[in-house]
Amino acid sequence: MEYILLILPYMLEGLGTTLIVFAITAIVSIPLGFFLAIARLRGSKALSWIVQTYILIMRGTPLLLQLIFIYLGLPLVGITLDRLPASLLAFILNYAAYFAEIFRAGIESIPQGQYEAGRVLGLKEHEIFLKVVLPQVVKRVIPPTANELMTLVKDTSLVYVVGMGDVLRAAKIAAVRDVTLIPLGLAGVLYLIVIGILTMLFKRAETKLSYYR
Repeated sequence: MEYILLILPYMLEGLGTTLIVFAITAIVSIPLGFFLAIARLRGSKALSWIVQTYILIMRGTPLLLQLIFIYLGLPLVGITLDRLPASLLAFILNYAAYFAEIFRAGIESIPQGQYEAGRVLGLKEHEIFLKVVLPQVVKRVIPPTANELMTLVKDTSLVYVVGMGDVLRAAKIAAVRDVTLIPLGLAGVLYLIVIGILTMLFKRAETKLSYYR
């Protein structure tokens, strides 16, 4: 117990980095993914093709490779980013592609009868989407969005590749230095706590939204 209390401040400092990367990525990539989905479904053929290509690249290549390319590759063309901005850019671009597909699937899952019913009621197209379609889409995309966010919590450990001190990196350093697995076990507990909190929040959101069905 004394050893845990000794390393806990360093672990919590690393957890702070993990939560920063997680929070900023989620806040930016979710709305970006939504707009990408709209662009793919409602945009011109050229725009739709560009978005599809972007999604294919982001989902078809490892996030680790994207992170390395942005941090080490962009300086070769004169664009240099610090560790945190480079990490955030890689995570946001990657996760926006996944969220775009989640929103696209959610929008396409709404029956055409919903649109027709809105037109019968005299609603304009944007009103149909905002008042009829979007609330149903939100309900349907909560579970897959929650899954992606939980994956994001664990993926933040990839920032070690650019030298950032996240919770897992702090655990690895302590484990190697002290020749013990206790720091790694503590890191696992911290990840579980964060994911547990997210799980409760999403369950509460699903419960509240179920009242409006």
